Amino acid sequence: MIKIDYPAYDFRIKEEAGRELIFDPQRRQWVRLTPEEWVRQNMLQFLLQVKKYPASLIAVEKEIMLGELRKRFDLLVFKNDRPWMVIECKEMNVPLNEAVLRQTLNYNISLRASFLVITNGRETHAFSLLDGQAHPLGSMPDFET
Repeated sequence: MIKIDYPAYDFRIKEEAGRELIFDPQRRQWVRLTPEEWVRQNMLQFLLQVKKYPASLIAVEKEIMLGELRKRFDLLVFKNDRPWMVIECKEMNVPLNEAVLRQTLNYNISLRASFLVITNGRETHAFSLLDGQAHPLGSMPDFET
């Protein structure tokens, strides 16, 4: 498991029509503040502020096709014009088990990223993919190396 200290960030939150919304600076829009969205926004700030990943190379909640199925990844970091790291975010009470890893591996069939990350905000696990095998990492990969 990787220890993540999420940075302080002044999230913009509002209520509209009885729903809480949070402004996503990456997507430049207000989105519904769900427990999973809270984890996604904190992870995004960690990537930007702590790991210094370039904002222009991070995609948030985009649709991909898995065969005939339409799915949405949470976060995808690009490097050298190709997917580099796919991050799956779950709400805090969802355990990070093999099913979550398998879901992320399934997304990666079409993305073909070198790294996978799964997080629920409390626990985070990162893996490098080599020869079709997921190898656990002790820390989040640095973008520059």
